[in-house]
Amino acid sequence: MFKLNLKIALRNLWKNKGFSLINIGGLAIGLASCMVLLIYVAYEWSYDKQFTNNDKTYVVYQNSVANGKTFSWAWTPNAMANEVQQKITGVKYASHSTYPNPKLITVGDKKINSKAVFADLNFVKIFDYKFIKGNAQQVLKDINTIILTKSFAEKLFGTQDPINKTVKLENQDVLKVSAVIEDVPANNSIVFECLMPWALFEKRETWAKELNWGNNMCLTVVQLKDNAFFSKANAEMFGVYKRNQKGNTAEALLHPLTKWHLYSDFENGKSIGGKIDQIKIFLLLAFCILLIACVNFMNLSTARSEGRAKEVGVRKAIGSSRRSLINQFFLESMLITFMATVLAFIFVEISLPYFNNLLNIKLTIDYKNSAFWFVLFGLMIFTGLIAGSYPALYLSSFEPIKVLKGLKIKSDSSVSVRKVLVVGQFVFAACLIICTAVIYQQLNYVKNKPIGYDKSNLIQIAVRGKMADQSKLELLKTQLLKSGAAANVTLFSQDITESGNNTMDVSWEGKTPGESILFNNRGIGSDFIKTIGTELVSGREFVINSVNDSNSTMLNESAVKMMKLKNPVGAKIKFWDNDRTVVGVIKDFVVESAYQKVAPMIFFPSSTWGASAVIVRLNPNQNISSSLEKIDELVKEIEPNYPVNRKFVNESFEVKFQDEKLLGTLSNWFGGFAIFISCLGLLGLALFMAEQRKKEISIRKVLGASTGNILTLLNKDFIKLVAIANVIAFPLAYVVINKWLSTFDYRVSISFLPFALAIVISVLIAILTVSIQSIKVAKANPIDALKYE
Repeated sequence: MFKLNLKIALRNLWKNKGFSLINIGGLAIGLASCMVLLIYVAYEWSYDKQFTNNDKTYVVYQNSVANGKTFSWAWTPNAMANEVQQKITGVKYASHSTYPNPKLITVGDKKINSKAVFADLNFVKIFDYKFIKGNAQQVLKDINTIILTKSFAEKLFGTQDPINKTVKLENQDVLKVSAVIEDVPANNSIVFECLMPWALFEKRETWAKELNWGNNMCLTVVQLKDNAFFSKANAEMFGVYKRNQKGNTAEALLHPLTKWHLYSDFENGKSIGGKIDQIKIFLLLAFCILLIACVNFMNLSTARSEGRAKEVGVRKAIGSSRRSLINQFFLESMLITFMATVLAFIFVEISLPYFNNLLNIKLTIDYKNSAFWFVLFGLMIFTGLIAGSYPALYLSSFEPIKVLKGLKIKSDSSVSVRKVLVVGQFVFAACLIICTAVIYQQLNYVKNKPIGYDKSNLIQIAVRGKMADQSKLELLKTQLLKSGAAANVTLFSQDITESGNNTMDVSWEGKTPGESILFNNRGIGSDFIKTIGTELVSGREFVINSVNDSNSTMLNESAVKMMKLKNPVGAKIKFWDNDRTVVGVIKDFVVESAYQKVAPMIFFPSSTWGASAVIVRLNPNQNISSSLEKIDELVKEIEPNYPVNRKFVNESFEVKFQDEKLLGTLSNWFGGFAIFISCLGLLGLALFMAEQRKKEISIRKVLGASTGNILTLLNKDFIKLVAIANVIAFPLAYVVINKWLSTFDYRVSISFLPFALAIVISVLIAILTVSIQSIKVAKANPIDALKYE
């Protein structure tokens, strides 16, 4: 019986090639879209889950109340790991490490900037990286050793065995390669190319030797013996700061490693979400696109009901049961789904490199993973059953006597169901159009919102090696200005687009007792305001290298407002037990998130603070390429042992919008696919309606109706469906997009424009799709439809 049903199914597919191609193509696009989204979701979901005991591993977070709210971050003091290891119940290992930082690694003539991490021995016990060469139990014990990843070892040594060979760190420390590990997966929160002992970090940064509880300078990771200890361990963590430093009101908590990437947003000291919210959106998008493809299949299959009615009547008349007919139609559905799945695989393989390049990630299909095949098989069965359910039940319900006597089958109920399905498709399509439009409005609004300085033609150069000397920096500044490549030059204590370096240890006259305010603190050079293109609100800038300004400070507008200073210039403040005088106020400019309000900020002279970046305003009258070449040449003259590390500020600033750009891009692409599939569903309904009203249209033509009259008649019904879909979609889209926008301090207001865009696009799509079939019917010779009457 199965063989016979298969032959019938194949014959029907071949006989109706046009319908078959549309059905298979629609399902293939739906399945491919769903698969790509699920692969992306799986990639994000697997973050930090590559380790054996990932479920027992936790990141130590600090909660600090300041500025009227609770700040949470995964930065802790260097004393935290030892305290946790010795005094917290159920702890198996506790480790502290630096976050990945760029470090120069040299082998012979090869000088490569690498992502480096300094960590203690427990780090490789908690994160059990796969060791290719070397002893996992012996690494990180010797201060002058280094662990390399496989690909980085190949960059340095090619095909040679790197074990026991030496490399030079930052042109200073000679280190012996003690081990080689597999590359750290890209979907890992801590990605590095080389790993070095914590003792080496303390040797290079002598201030890190002193254990203290006031400097959050490292990552602390904890692994419990069993999760049964979690509640007690986490309760004990709350009092760590109070027990070790008098007056320290901060609190510590254990945040699961497996949730670190997806649940990174905190509110009032508790995790409230983060990337997981975006993942939920993509899961919903994947499900809805697949559902739309299934609805499209239903509409197209039942649109051919007239053609298959006699087949069903004959088969029932010769003894076929309804069950056997249902099996027949389900088999056809599964066959089409199988073909669509094969085609979807081709689409996915072709599109993945494009999406990887577009999203800057590494999505792949793991064909060796049994879970992948299990999910794929389940997805295919689910799609086949859902898509084939309504056609199987509907087509198998025809009464043989009525069909074989030539009576018209009643289709009112089926048309109603199909209309509901089409409305459902366009509800989703309209929601996507509105949401995508608002996402792009929000992205453009924040990107074009004044950020307080001019980031165009602004570059920053990392200070490395000899450049750290103040006299060398002054020499470089002089040469850059003299060369004509730079219009202005200044210094900054770190990357101008990155966060970090903050403190609550600031006091002033009139400060409310017990009040905690978190200040960003930065060192700046002379001509800072002119170079970055911001404004001096009041007072003056620093006179760099002046003894009189060694204890001077400047504030931004947010700091003045938070401190409630009526006359900020001349005000006395105390910072880290040093008395300082405010000499000027700088206009607020964005350093951290472009979506949030600018934080209070304190500035100090770079001569007393140190500089990590040279900021250069390119000369607008010079060719950019030649200016950059000249800048590189001058930097190499001062520090020839390091590659020049420079970047445009506007390119660095773009990184801040990565998540929103990703959301907008994927919504745009897959929203387009959903709309296209919806068009196929609408085409199916148009085909059915045209078939049902063929004789009516012919009579109208005989009585004098024009092609335009008939097109208006047919399109009117479909425009009604689209209008109903938009009415349903508008409140749904408004709720979703309003909730998404509520997470930003700076956000665009929801205007009528996205809704108007949804109306225009959906109506145009409906008219064009329906008209393709309607014109064919309207221009047909009425005699062909009426000659049998």
